[in-house]
Amino acid sequence: MQTDLRIIQESPRQAGVIRLLEQSSAYAASLYPAESNHMLPLDELEQQNVSFFVARAGDAILGCAALVGQDDGTGEIKRMFVDEAARGLKLGKLLLARLEEEALRRQIDILRLETGIYQPEAIGLYRKAGYLEIPPFGGYTADPLSLFMEKRLETLTSPASS
Repeated sequence: MQTDLRIIQESPRQAGVIRLLEQSSAYAASLYPAESNHMLPLDELEQQNVSFFVARAGDAILGCAALVGQDDGTGEIKRMFVDEAARGLKLGKLLLARLEEEALRRQIDILRLETGIYQPEAIGLYRKAGYLEIPPFGGYTADPLSLFMEKRLETLTSPASS
């Protein structure tokens, strides 16, 4: 399955993606009360400041993630989710790398995110990728069920001549 895996920028408004977003929302609702869920609705994922990516194997939609450009020049990771049937394929790592690549393309050098404390796999993924804990940012307020993280991206430069 992994040989034909692709991560493509696409519209979130398609049946397979909507199904995945519904799974993501149901999963978050099973872990956290409504006031601790900060999901972007479908119409906000279609805004001009959002780059939305879909992970596919053939025609099957296996995961998704969004990069939301913020007014302060930073970016926020939203709606990153991998279908349960596709877990173990390292899709989270691949989606995260694609978001970071897109952030740099858009000249965003700081990526931030909010995740829940009951999602150790997600927290581990972000920590392993270099994300560090920070205080609440943007419109978020302190929440004992939320963890806020950021990573300063480094632009790729050619090695210095010796």
